[in-house]
Amino acid sequence: MRNESRQSYNEFLGRVAQLNGVSTADTDKAFAVAPSVQQKLENAMQESSEFLQRINIVPVDEMQGEKLGLSLSGPIASRTNTADKDRQTRDLTGISARGYHCQQTNYDSHLKYSLIDAWAKFPDFQVRVARMLAHRQALDRMCIGFNGVSISPDTNLAANPLLQDVNKGWLQKLREEAPENVMHEGKVAGKIVIGPDGDFKNLDAAVFDAKQLLSPWHRNNPQLVCILGDKLLHDKYFPLVNTTQAPSETLAADIVISQKRVGGLQAVQVPFFPENGLLITTLDNLSVYWQRGGRRRYIVENPKRNRVEDYQSSNDDYVVEDIGLASMVEHIEIVEA
Repeated sequence: MRNESRQSYNEFLGRVAQLNGVSTADTDKAFAVAPSVQQKLENAMQESSEFLQRINIVPVDEMQGEKLGLSLSGPIASRTNTADKDRQTRDLTGISARGYHCQQTNYDSHLKYSLIDAWAKFPDFQVRVARMLAHRQALDRMCIGFNGVSISPDTNLAANPLLQDVNKGWLQKLREEAPENVMHEGKVAGKIVIGPDGDFKNLDAAVFDAKQLLSPWHRNNPQLVCILGDKLLHDKYFPLVNTTQAPSETLAADIVISQKRVGGLQAVQVPFFPENGLLITTLDNLSVYWQRGGRRRYIVENPKRNRVEDYQSSNDDYVVEDIGLASMVEHIEIVEA
């Protein structure tokens, strides 16, 4: 690291220490990230992704507890013969017996000396580093949300490139908590075939059928969307609706919405969603819970590797607020006529 680069790096360390109420000398020891700094990081992650802006990113005080119930449950309209019994209230939220349980997720990274040297000349060096870290963590959250199936004590990126072993994501929660809402095979074991002689004649029919797996009061929710995998979004669903954006906002444009509908629902594509699957829900039925005060960090220079290492961890969980407001079809294979 060049001497002038070290000055920028030291200023970065000093700023991290100041914001978190620790001394610069202690940044190489594990410290609790200040709540205000943690909130700013969460905001930065959410702002870096249009998809994350459309779902719930929610702080919780405890590592585990009841769901917050951020979506509406079933109907509350009723009538009671009060001559025989009292009127009974109904819970507005989708809270179920299954709660949430935040799991420690490590977000460990490093910056090579060569990169620090290249960036140190920019006056926004600290902002660049912070923005890059926030965006990578945002991408990882989306990847886990759609692909996570297990919680391994020792994750393996080579074997699980889509972070399948880091945490259980929304799709896995749906498989475990409401398997009756998931279609994963038809006439042929292990797959759903769409085509002339398949389980469904076309994709619209599959979506319509999957919609019937929702709780009856959710089936006509005007906010329902169909999130589709890459291989299912063919020319029928283009051109796409893309809001004109300034170059600075391009990073957040990670959600694609089709002008046409599939099975009567708006077709949506988001990063990392399984290529041969579809999910029917409302976007605000998906949540990421993070524990307030649960983020830890330490930054250490490793000259043996010519780099600065940044170790961060956050306690996170992926929550489907109302399990009756979500259904899924996976292992789809489209067979052309």
